[in-house]
Amino acid sequence: MTERLTWFKSSYSYSYSYSDFEDASCVEVAACPRAVHVRDSKLTDSPELALPVPAWSAFVSYARR
Repeated sequence: MTERLTWFKSSYSYSYSYSDFEDASCVEVAACPRAVHVRDSKLTDSPELALPVPAWSAFVSYARR
């Protein structure tokens, strides 16, 4: 059984985006107990990247610096 994901647009994308101005979102994320899923917000049928929670946390910490 596949768990249905609830996707959220990155709040950072609205202020700083390389996308066009019609829809300035770039990334959507969906969090699950053991993984964080990432996909292109404009291509919702696109492949998604699933990262273990510790790897996502490490990435976000690094990106903030």
